[in-house]
Amino acid sequence: MRMRAKDKTFDRLPDPSNGLTVTDQHGSSIHRSEPALPGNTCRVNRDVKSDDDTIAHALAILDARFREGSALTSPGAVRDYLRLTLAGREHEVFVTILVDAQHRVIAFEELFRGTLTQTSVYPREIVKVALKANAAAVIFAHNHPSGVAEPSHADELLTRQLKEALALVDVKVLDHFIVAGRHTLSFAERGLL
Repeated sequence: MRMRAKDKTFDRLPDPSNGLTVTDQHGSSIHRSEPALPGNTCRVNRDVKSDDDTIAHALAILDARFREGSALTSPGAVRDYLRLTLAGREHEVFVTILVDAQHRVIAFEELFRGTLTQTSVYPREIVKVALKANAAAVIFAHNHPSGVAEPSHADELLTRQLKEALALVDVKVLDHFIVAGRHTLSFAERGLL
């Protein structure tokens, strides 16, 4: 298996530590050590200088997909976006993605910020934000700086309270994600909603 990059051909994608960024035919950055797929072409971009630049570039791509008006069509894209935006935080944060009836993003709001192990979340404030945005549904997410993606009893209780409070004003809770390092847990996939 071989991949062409401008005037070079690779059996494997270039090592990202050499300062090169490989982009696919859609302009998305590729940094993997797996063999290249047959028939794929790519460009080498010498502008990217570090892993931080690569991460910033990936965040910009995902952020563009989450701009106001973008439809959330893939749980994987939501998971990736949340992982990139929340995983590196040294303190807990609670965020809400507000969406309309067609699941187009209205807003991404960081509503609460806490300490290393906890954050206070107020259901009244979340209801106010959802109503102000005229949201039909929400997706919640918070991070666990400890690196453990398992929900605590308090996480489960809070999610139930938020779901009940928002149901009173006809706003549906689609999911609640916990981001812990490279791991992401979905309450909906676990049957906790």
